Amino acid sequence: MNKSCIKEHRTVGMKVAMYFVFGLTVIFTIGGNLVVIISISHFKQLHSPNNFLVLSLATIDFLLGLIVLPFSMVRIVETCWYLGSFFCRLHTSIDILLCTASIFHLCFIALDRYYAVCEPLHYANKISIRVSCVFITIGWILPALYSFGIIYTKSNDKGLEDVAAILSCEGGCLLIFNKLWALLDAVTFFVPCFAMIGIYAHIFSVARNQARMIQIMENRIFSVDDSKKKTQQNREHKAAKTLGIVMGVFLICWVPYFTDTMIDVYLNFATPSVVFDGLIWLGYVNSTFNPLIYALFYPWFRKALKLIITCKIFHRNSSRIKLLSE
Repeated sequence: MNKSCIKEHRTVGMKVAMYFVFGLTVIFTIGGNLVVIISISHFKQLHSPNNFLVLSLATIDFLLGLIVLPFSMVRIVETCWYLGSFFCRLHTSIDILLCTASIFHLCFIALDRYYAVCEPLHYANKISIRVSCVFITIGWILPALYSFGIIYTKSNDKGLEDVAAILSCEGGCLLIFNKLWALLDAVTFFVPCFAMIGIYAHIFSVARNQARMIQIMENRIFSVDDSKKKTQQNREHKAAKTLGIVMGVFLICWVPYFTDTMIDVYLNFATPSVVFDGLIWLGYVNSTFNPLIYALFYPWFRKALKLIITCKIFHRNSSRIKLLSE
C-alpha cells in the first residue's frame, strides 16, 4: 500500500534465532524481577526502606519485560509495527515512563545508601518507611507526567513535522526528538547520573575509612553490642557496593542510547535503524541484569529463590523465615 514501510526480508532461521534470544531476555527479565518482588513483599524481615525502593525498581523492570519488551521484540524481528498509531504512542509513553522512573529510583536508592553508610546514627530518623513511600510516589508520578506529556502533546517533534512526515510510514512506530527535547531528555538522564556517581564515590570513600577503623578496633575486646554494630555496618557497606554495581550496569547499558539520541538530532537522524534498535535493546537488557546482580551479591535473594522454587513460601508462617543473619 502507499506509504507502507519497507519490510526487510529475513530467513526463517534468522527469525527463529532472533525470537529465541529476545524471548529468553523477556523471560529472564520477567522471571528474575518477579522473584525480587515476591521475596521482598512476602518475607517480613526484608521490609525495610531500602528494600521497598528495590521492590519498586524491580516492579519497573518487571513491567518493562511484561508490557514493553514483547511488542518491541516483534517490531524488531518483523521490522514492522502491526498494532496501530494509538498503541504505538501508548507503548512509547510507557517505555519512556519506565526508563525515567528507573533513574529516579536509582537516585533515591543512592540517597538511602548515603545516610545508611555516611550518617548511620541519623539513618532511622532520616529514612523511614514513610519517606521511602514518598520517594516511590515521586519516582512514579513525575516520570508519568513527563513521558505522557511529551508524547501526547507531540512536543518532542514540534518543528520537525516535515521530517516526521518523510520518515514516518504505515506500519512504523517512530519517535524523534527536536533539538530542545533531545537536550532536555539527555539532561534528565545525565544530571541524575553524575549526581549518583558523586554520591557513591563519597559513600565508598567513607566506607573505606570505616573499614580502616574497624581493622584498628579488631585488636580490642568487643562487647556483644559492638559485634552487632560491626555486622550491621558490614551489611550496609555490602548493600551500598551491590547497589553501586546496579547503578554502574545501568550507566553502561543506557549511556550509549542517550548519547546517540542527543547527537543524532544534530546529524539529521543519520543513525541506522539497526544500530538504534541495538542501543535500545542494550538499555532494555539492564532490566535483565539487575536480578542477576542480586543473585550474585545478596544471600537473601538466593535463599528466597530456593524457598519460592520449592513452594515453601506457601507454608504457614513462612513470611517470618529469617533470610538475614542477625
